[in-house]
Amino acid sequence: MNVSCEFYRSSVGKKVVVALTGAVLFLFVVGHMLGNLKTFMGMDPSGVHHLDMYAHFLREFMAEAMGHGNFLWLTRVVLLGCLLLHVVTVAQLQARSSEARPVKYKKQTLRASSVAARTMWYGGMLVFLFIVLHLGHLTLGSLHSDFVEGEVYRNVYIAFQNPLIVIGYFIAMCVLGFHLYHGVWSFFQTLGLDTPDRNCALRLVAKVASFVIVVGFLSVPLSLSLGLLPPPVGM
Repeated sequence: MNVSCEFYRSSVGKKVVVALTGAVLFLFVVGHMLGNLKTFMGMDPSGVHHLDMYAHFLREFMAEAMGHGNFLWLTRVVLLGCLLLHVVTVAQLQARSSEARPVKYKKQTLRASSVAARTMWYGGMLVFLFIVLHLGHLTLGSLHSDFVEGEVYRNVYIAFQNPLIVIGYFIAMCVLGFHLYHGVWSFFQTLGLDTPDRNCALRLVAKVASFVIVVGFLSVPLSLSLGLLPPPVGM
């Protein structure tokens, strides 16, 4: 335990924690994006939308061993823990960096790395705010005008008929994409995977991954708001 604490107190340890928690959150984002794409699969022959069936599967997964919805909540708790640890550790690194250079230069050259670091911090805070609002909107339903538990496609369809929500979601996903690009690249750097002969390929991986995720997420609200997908049954 003492060794782990000492490792975490070091700057290298904090950077590794940021990289690993970021990797967990990145994998969740990929899985969440793929799950959202079930919006395009339409109705099952049983009359239930595939997105609702997917949500039901998540709630019932491991139900026999853990009870209804408990595995899903356990997953949420783990992800929340990773998110908080990620944010707190990044804040500590930012504070440590500021303390190391308390006097600002009169004339500061904005290099690509410094711009990226600033973008990561403020962009990360915007992403964190979006997550809080998104949970209240489409998970808990407290910010939804007409939320019905279990009817995910209906809730999503109604939400994205509001142009302001679509615009806000669009902005949030663009910020997320920029954050993911720098995050994936920083992950490679922190773990020492970047070398001069790999840098171009690794940067390409970061760009493609962030672009695909942003397009995947945005395809749902844009399709719903433009009327490319049918309304739920009964509407």
